[in-house]
Amino acid sequence: MRHGKKFNHLGRTASHRAALLSNMASSLILHKRIETTVAKAKELRKYVEPLITKSKDDSTNNRRVVFAYLQNKESVKELFGIVSEKVANRPGGYTRIIKLGNRLGDNAEICFIELVDFNETMLAASAEKAGKTRRSRRSGAKKEEGSDSIVAAAPAIEAPSAEVVEDAVVIEEVVAEEALAAEEVVEVVAETEVAVEEVVAEEAPAAEVVAETEVAAEEVAADEVVAEEAPAAEEPTDAPATEEPTKEKDA
Repeated sequence: MRHGKKFNHLGRTASHRAALLSNMASSLILHKRIETTVAKAKELRKYVEPLITKSKDDSTNNRRVVFAYLQNKESVKELFGIVSEKVANRPGGYTRIIKLGNRLGDNAEICFIELVDFNETMLAASAEKAGKTRRSRRSGAKKEEGSDSIVAAAPAIEAPSAEVVEDAVVIEEVVAEEALAAEEVVEVVAETEVAVEEVVAEEAPAAEVVAETEVAAEEVAADEVVAEEAPAAEEPTDAPATEEPTKEKDA
């Protein structure tokens, strides 16, 4: 009979339950995160957190006590070495349970249980959130009359951070470089246009010379044709020689 025992027996005997929690605690210390059911994770949290608290005081007695629970030299070494340094400033709450839904086989609730100080992603997110805190402008105290109360109630103007100033300087430098690049492109285009105009100007006289040469050649050819036709027109035609004697005989 239970006799008022409120903890979850996990359907196991006392020895089986102790061995289960011992193995799960060793795995959690070595791997920093394990996947299990929600019921086992809640019992493991009550089992392993007192051991983590004992690891903050690295003494022979505490090592023997923890080893009596874990029965694993590697996990004891990891706990009193790396884990104790990470949790030195944390006053409890060393583990976190993240629910994942239900298991397909038996529909049991599945979750991750992990050591809080070894989840770098959530630590970075919490640090960023803490850095972006914003003060409320509302005040519970009544406003006093006079300029002194107005000055006291006015919110302080925060100076821009160094990162914002550095970003602004970098942006200005990039804009200046882009402007210089655009000016250089315009200068190159202008030089190209001038070069094209010079080439066209140089080619224009050559075209005129070619045209004049063609006209002169045509005139020479025309003169030669005229000269050939002129002698042909000056030669007399051959008249018949028998016409005049015929007329004399008739007379």
